[in-house]
Amino acid sequence: MTSMYASRMNTIPRSFIREILKVTEDPTVISFAGGLPNPRFFPVGRIAQAAMNTLGSGDASPLQYSTSEGYRPLREFIAQRYREKQGLIVSPEEILITNGSQQALDLLGKVLIDHGDAIAVERPAYLGALQAFSAYEPQFCPVPLQEDGIDLDRLKRVLGQRRVKFFHTVINFQNPSGISYSPEKRDALVELLGQYDTMVLEDDPYGELRFEGSPAPALWDRLDDRAALLGSFSKIVAPGLRLGWVCARRPVMDHLVVAKQASDLHTNFLGQRIVYQYLINNDIDQHIATIIDAYRRQRDAMLAAIEGCFPPEVGFTRPAGGMFVWATLPEELSALDLFERAAQAKVAFVPGTPFFIDGGGTHNLRLNFSNADENRIAEGISRLGQIIKELLVRQG
Repeated sequence: MTSMYASRMNTIPRSFIREILKVTEDPTVISFAGGLPNPRFFPVGRIAQAAMNTLGSGDASPLQYSTSEGYRPLREFIAQRYREKQGLIVSPEEILITNGSQQALDLLGKVLIDHGDAIAVERPAYLGALQAFSAYEPQFCPVPLQEDGIDLDRLKRVLGQRRVKFFHTVINFQNPSGISYSPEKRDALVELLGQYDTMVLEDDPYGELRFEGSPAPALWDRLDDRAALLGSFSKIVAPGLRLGWVCARRPVMDHLVVAKQASDLHTNFLGQRIVYQYLINNDIDQHIATIIDAYRRQRDAMLAAIEGCFPPEVGFTRPAGGMFVWATLPEELSALDLFERAAQAKVAFVPGTPFFIDGGGTHNLRLNFSNADENRIAEGISRLGQIIKELLVRQG
């Protein structure tokens, strides 16, 4: 019976994170596993009011089929926000509303990747991107991340060895590492990519969740038609709405629209209309500020707990925003062994291996701080620290 399935299904990695989330349905488990926004800050009442405003007049149009590009007023809102917040000139015609930015990744893969094409990804990489692109059977070229962004020397060697279709980056508060590209690294990346016929897919779901420092410039407006910029309402409104977008110049956008039509005709139109009503009737910046204040406290709680409970042999990142801390165990310890021991202690995290398309991550773990309060963070990190110490003693 296996011959009935397309061979590409053998190349798509299973979402280890989604499998872990099944375990964390147990409310007694302290979970640092999923990349989940905190539901305490979902604007339930305001979304309910927006739904009433959308349908209360008896207007049936939100329940009808719509254009593939998405609700134009929503696209205009996104374009205006880019202009106000980042100084980016994006036309509504250059924005496609998608079912989360995950669908944008899938559509870009469908449009850009032929079987065997080389694509460059970060190492470690966003697992959702690896899954989306794997369906189109590319040759992955992983490039290591440094503390301030991609290893440019390694990327230059990759670009010089073969034609690379595109480079995918989560440029702010990267998933899983939490690092952000410095302004200098961004400038150098633009200069390097300008020498090659390579697109950049600038994936930015976390950029608005900045706790400290100043925003660094985007790549979008510096690479003309060789850049796509992805965004999402999942982290700043609510993920269950499944609303994201991709910005691209033509003719890339023309191809994306055709791919979108073949995929699902258009994104949930009622959801688009409700989100638009929410955005125009509420102060989204105030809402984001509330989320930032809470996540900053949770990050600080996690970093303080790690410093106090983990042995000094464990390294870790100090993200200036986003949702994740990336920890590195001593070489003699396995993150998978730690995961199994932690599960018995009712603590969950994501071992590093799923984020490496070429193998690796054996000693790494991704810790999510956005979906647990300070007390549970302190308790969960304390349990992990005790297990790590026990494993080190055993290895010693």
